[in-house]
Amino acid sequence: MYLEYYGLREAPFSITPDPRYVFLSERHRDALAHLLYGVGKGGSGGFVQLTGEVGTGKTTLSRLLLEQLPENTQVALLLNPKLSPVEMIETVCEELKLDITGKRGSLKGLTDTLNTYLLDAYAQGLRVVLIVDEAQNLSLDALEQIRLLTNLETPTQKLLQIILLGQPELRDMLARPELRQLAQRITARYHLTPLDAAETEAYVKHRMAVAGCQHIPFSRLGLRALYQRSTGIPRLINVIADRALMAGYAREQQSIGERLVDRSADETLPGHARYWVRRYARWVIAALLLVAVGGALLLRQQAGVGDAAPQASTPPATAPAPAENGAALLQARLAKAPETELSTVTQLLSRWQVGSAETSVRVATRCPPMIGAGLYCLRGHGTLEQVLRFDRPLILVLGQDSHTAHALLQGAGRQQVHLDLAGEAINLPRADLERFWTGEFMAIWRVPASINGPIRRGDAGPGVAWAKESLRHLDGGAGADSGPAYFDAEMEERVRKLQLAYGIQADGIIGPETLFALSALDESGPHLTRNIE
Repeated sequence: MYLEYYGLREAPFSITPDPRYVFLSERHRDALAHLLYGVGKGGSGGFVQLTGEVGTGKTTLSRLLLEQLPENTQVALLLNPKLSPVEMIETVCEELKLDITGKRGSLKGLTDTLNTYLLDAYAQGLRVVLIVDEAQNLSLDALEQIRLLTNLETPTQKLLQIILLGQPELRDMLARPELRQLAQRITARYHLTPLDAAETEAYVKHRMAVAGCQHIPFSRLGLRALYQRSTGIPRLINVIADRALMAGYAREQQSIGERLVDRSADETLPGHARYWVRRYARWVIAALLLVAVGGALLLRQQAGVGDAAPQASTPPATAPAPAENGAALLQARLAKAPETELSTVTQLLSRWQVGSAETSVRVATRCPPMIGAGLYCLRGHGTLEQVLRFDRPLILVLGQDSHTAHALLQGAGRQQVHLDLAGEAINLPRADLERFWTGEFMAIWRVPASINGPIRRGDAGPGVAWAKESLRHLDGGAGADSGPAYFDAEMEERVRKLQLAYGIQADGIIGPETLFALSALDESGPHLTRNIE
């Protein structure tokens, strides 16, 4: 529909892996080099591991690898790893076109057939490679069977090279003590990270150019918004950009800016919890009532303590502007388009006792999911009520016309919010904030250093123990000291209830947003000031 309008020969952002559109960033080239090294000189029968978030390009790299393998290479590609060990060996044999008549269901018969084939291939000078996609879905038994396949060898050389492609959970699996034998056989490993802002812009321009576009319709702010909403993940860039082009065509806009990109991202990205809210409405209502009652009791307690003895507090550097002048002052500051992102990030990091200038620059430019051990960063979109539930100071992205600024949300009351913009304190009515706030926020928080990724059903360890103890503060359920620290079905349901209470996608997995919600239940660290009218 939009092709002729933007001067395109074909759709530039299809999610199918068309080789003509391949864009290799520096990290993608490094990852491909690791794969080729593992298969070639560095192989020697060990494992090659490539991990990365969903949509970062692992499958595309595997296609490129297949195109660059030597002609004397035979490949078995396992796309569905949710198989029993016997079914998995059967699939490998089928991929290599081996005759397994009468041997199906027999692990010994299948393994003997595979071993005979590998010896024959070695005698002919052939290299055999097994590529396992979505390897994080392999069971422990299947992983152990794959390890045993590397025992097929001659006195001088392994007969089978195995490549494991998977999401970050694969790294966590291979770190388990029971899989240490397999982990020790990994001879090359690489973790593929998303594109940065400059690479995202180059990626978009590359795909548009291949599709025949002479003029890139995305504005500078549009490209920036595309990076922020996609977090540099190529598949999400494709989905959002395609919808933005369609929306631009429908509105007859030759230039696609940040607002159109944001609307397109809101329509296409997952994360809306409406379905789960309908399904678990009673839990949402109960959680909100719990928060409301707790807040009222806390305010009453603070008022009582204040009558007896003054509370120690850290006053703002400057007296906040009165609420009646806050909107006018904010509008005047936005008109000057101050560069506030780095200074605001530095200010928020200091609230968490992080003072490194290098860290501030890294967070301001990329907001890496994990800044350091136990320190996390998240960019997201939400409503004011959603972000206030986290009860943590965070950065709000404000905008008017083409001007943007970053303000630190310091506190909130029933009628107003307290912001800090470039060192200037502003009290702003909640209704006025909606005129300036784009809905985008950046949050930083701490959790125990032992947590280094998502926590889900079936996991165990100190991270699960911390999560159970945190949940106890919200729902009064079992804590870490009432049983083994194991993520079971009951805990998954408790996590869903927490997610619904905070407006998070209720998938039962403790990912970044849920970690943020759990950290908000911790009394340590900075919290929002609540003694505002």
